[in-house]
Amino acid sequence: MYYSIRHLTKFLYKTPVSESMMETRMHPRSDAQQRCLTFHLSVSPRCRVFSHRDHLANHVHHFDIPGQHGQLVIVAESLVEMASHAQVPESLPPGAWDELDRLVHEGDFWEMLLPSEFARFTPELEALGRHLGVRRSDDPLSALHKLNTQLYEYFDYKPKSTSVDSPIELALTSKAGVCQDFSHIMISLVRSQLQLPCRYVSGYLYHGDADKDRSESSATHAWVEAFLPELGWVGFDPTNDLVAGDRHIRTAIGRDYSDVPPTHGVYRGRTKSELAVAVRVEPSEGTPPLDRELPVPEDWSMLVEKAQAMPEQPPPMTRHQQQAQQQQSR
Repeated sequence: MYYSIRHLTKFLYKTPVSESMMETRMHPRSDAQQRCLTFHLSVSPRCRVFSHRDHLANHVHHFDIPGQHGQLVIVAESLVEMASHAQVPESLPPGAWDELDRLVHEGDFWEMLLPSEFARFTPELEALGRHLGVRRSDDPLSALHKLNTQLYEYFDYKPKSTSVDSPIELALTSKAGVCQDFSHIMISLVRSQLQLPCRYVSGYLYHGDADKDRSESSATHAWVEAFLPELGWVGFDPTNDLVAGDRHIRTAIGRDYSDVPPTHGVYRGRTKSELAVAVRVEPSEGTPPLDRELPVPEDWSMLVEKAQAMPEQPPPMTRHQQQAQQQQSR
């Protein structure tokens, strides 16, 4: 299966800034389950883009725009080939907990076992763990399947109910959140109550017409992966009560969101910024011929063109406004 992915990000500044420095993690990973065939990153204003891989082999692109500008537009386009995923069983054989403990003792999983910035064990989380009865029972895989469904049923999916830097207490208190919140809560419970290595996955989810996903198709997605004997890293999507499969396209892995944000940067200037994001994931017939680029939907072309249009310039300041601004900057 092939998917074409288009990811538009726009930062609009209330007044022009003099410099922007940005890091992005939008380049899909290549591994045994998926292969990124093409990737292209466009930035406006134009600049030179550099790339490297972090310690978890995530692709990182970074750039610096030193000139004055009133907006920043980033467009990432990729083509990914997904392998057919083997069906994950419902349970593991007897002795799986002992085998898991042996593998963890002999391996290097400490980063995915300890608390992290957004995946911490709090009193609210402890209360939820007691309510759901999260503990080591039966076998590790059965416990994960059960927890995945419990979190799906316990929390409501409400876009914009939390922000990217919200602590898990907000979602725990309101019993609502987005994929990022559900992933952080599951990671925290798995690490603390099940003593299982668990990590955060950032990426995209293809929403087909027959799929009943409650996450938004126009946004990035997040889920978790837990390490299990015999199976290795297995993905669980508590937002949609799914085991991650060939619709889940992995971009980056980390301890939590703070390790893998799609964009992370700073700008120089005393102003506020507005963020707009649009994501399009579509099935593709495969790699295009060398002399032909991926077809771009007309509505997507119009969206990018509109995003790259220069913002309206404010009317010139009066002499009184100029004097007031100079006094504020002193």
